Amino acid sequence: MSVYLSPRHRLFSLAAAWAVTRALMLWLLAHDNLAVLGGGGVSREVSHLYFRWYGVLSHGACPAGDRLWQYPPGAGAVLLSPALLPGLTYPQAFVTLTLLADAVIAVALVRAGSRAGRSLRGATLWTLGLPLLLHVPLARYDVQVTAFAVISLLTLKRSPRACGAFAACGALVKVWPALALLGTPRGRTTREAWTSAALAAAVLLAVLTAAFSDPFDFLRQQGGRGVQIESLGGTVLGFARHAGWRGSVRYQYGAMEFVGPHVPTVAAASLALTLVCFGLLLLWRVRARRWTLATPNDAALTAVLLFTVTSRVISPQYMVWLLGLSAVCLTSRHTTQRPVAALIVAATAVSSVVYPGLYEEVTRSTWTGCLLMLVRNGLLATAAALSFTRLWRSGLPATKRPEPATPVRDPQPAPAVSPTGH
Repeated sequence: MSVYLSPRHRLFSLAAAWAVTRALMLWLLAHDNLAVLGGGGVSREVSHLYFRWYGVLSHGACPAGDRLWQYPPGAGAVLLSPALLPGLTYPQAFVTLTLLADAVIAVALVRAGSRAGRSLRGATLWTLGLPLLLHVPLARYDVQVTAFAVISLLTLKRSPRACGAFAACGALVKVWPALALLGTPRGRTTREAWTSAALAAAVLLAVLTAAFSDPFDFLRQQGGRGVQIESLGGTVLGFARHAGWRGSVRYQYGAMEFVGPHVPTVAAASLALTLVCFGLLLLWRVRARRWTLATPNDAALTAVLLFTVTSRVISPQYMVWLLGLSAVCLTSRHTTQRPVAALIVAATAVSSVVYPGLYEEVTRSTWTGCLLMLVRNGLLATAAALSFTRLWRSGLPATKRPEPATPVRDPQPAPAVSPTGH
């Protein structure tokens, strides 16, 4: 027996679920010192690292020479934003603004899903999916970045220029939101969105360059990164340790990375796979002949998923991006990505088991740690392959079914038929 809920009751249920789950995430963050929650390692990112960068950025400089600083200059504006709440400590203000960005995403998804022909599945996925990462999203600025990408996609239909501007803002904070523009429909929509993105990026970059010294130092640090233990290549190296490979794990560039023989080869292979995926996405863009209202959203999820899977780094907070884009896809009833979203939710749940609870197992490449990463990355790899396949097929022209032949009973010529069929 099914229970029908009115639109008002469904909205109330979503709001209540959001409030309860976010309160639980805050509780977990407040008790971050528990060993099962990482012994304080999650919140330390904000209270120590971000706060240290805040001190440097507040003096008009990017953290030049800092190996941990691997972000575009727009990240500086996000990390300085807690100054807008002077009555709170830096961690308190940061978490408050993160929750605000989270709420903005939820409200945007609800508004999009409440329109005719749309669905609230996207808002439901975001509301219930983000807490699967426990308290990690509250102690990273990936929710803010995801907000730019989500709003960019949701504004495309009404204002391609606004879509481009939001994507540019996100790209200057963490690059990947630029992929939100990959699936814009050809013609005027693409011209307006891409032109707006280029202009917004140029203006904002000029402002950030004037505001901060050494704004491009992050490129040098990003290029030096190795193979993180949670990446697809890291999973291969983790199993290789059991086969006799003499490598080790070291904390560098802000992550636990493998060092030793053949690591550069694995890193190069990851980069090569990323380039292959880029080529496949361009090929889809050229060959696609059919666009639906869901195509821009589906293309954005596919692109970010492919680049995430082939990256040398897959941190737990990357799942925030995929959850946000999956949620946008599910606001449309025409999306091809429903099974992909389910795989991403499953991978998110496994990620919360890996980090912070059993991260030591992954670091030491125990069988437990290796199998967990095999499951998580296997789900992501499957999701990426399925996502691209479904996107590719959705872009193919619809095949017309041959009309059945009508038997001719009268040898006399049939009366003329007008073009309208009457």
